[in-house]
Amino acid sequence: MKVGIFGANGRMGRVLIEALQEHEQAQLTVATVRDDSPWVGMNVGELAGIGSLPIKCTAVSEINPTQVDVMIDFTLPAAFDSNLAWCVSHNIPVVIGTTGLSDEQLSSLKNAATQIPVVFAANYSVGVNVMLSLVKQAARALGETADIEILEAHHRYKQDAPSGTAVAIGNAIADELGRNLKECAVYGREGKEPPRDQKTIGFATVRGGDIVGEHTALFADIGERLEITHKASSRLTFGRGAVHAAKWLHGKKAALYGMDNVIGLKLQD
Repeated sequence: MKVGIFGANGRMGRVLIEALQEHEQAQLTVATVRDDSPWVGMNVGELAGIGSLPIKCTAVSEINPTQVDVMIDFTLPAAFDSNLAWCVSHNIPVVIGTTGLSDEQLSSLKNAATQIPVVFAANYSVGVNVMLSLVKQAARALGETADIEILEAHHRYKQDAPSGTAVAIGNAIADELGRNLKECAVYGREGKEPPRDQKTIGFATVRGGDIVGEHTALFADIGERLEITHKASSRLTFGRGAVHAAKWLHGKKAALYGMDNVIGLKLQD
């Protein structure tokens, strides 16, 4: 299977190059960068720090659609619209890991999935997707009495806060409890406030150093608390998951899929 990467020079782009290089059934055939990028023409293996490979970085406007079966996009919201439009116009399936998308962009993604196969997930780790199932079970059992907080930590360069994974955890819990996350979420606290509203879902964000990604869903009741935590120690975990998703997506019919579909995990209803 021939796989292309949008934003090969990004943090996750370089990880995806490595993940594809080690995969036995997927081959990296296209690695794009911005048209004005100094990385145009650079060897992708040297870019990723894994030695020379027989592929060079291509300007995004020069992608040859005949060279790819599936694209992977872990870029930024600013590049999302054009990347998605390219995939739709050339009927190329796409795996999307870009976070921080606007409501309008999420709507565009859903519309695109009526024309091409799309996998969209806030996190491509198998462990995180198991965590989404577990927090729904915890919410069902504890959510009506426990105070719920979501804690997340990432490296200093991460731009969106809270993380897409933290929001996905919040949405999983809110949906289980019949709440609207946009109405019940609390993003940080400061100064004197009234007693905590038990119906809210709080978020706490840490940005520092080279933290790959840590997420905890905290259910705190009187006399006990439950913490469900996932910690990633390598971005290669996400890269391998995305490549697995790309392989799974190849040949699927047009629809919007999640990692629960990819790994065969049925989240609790």
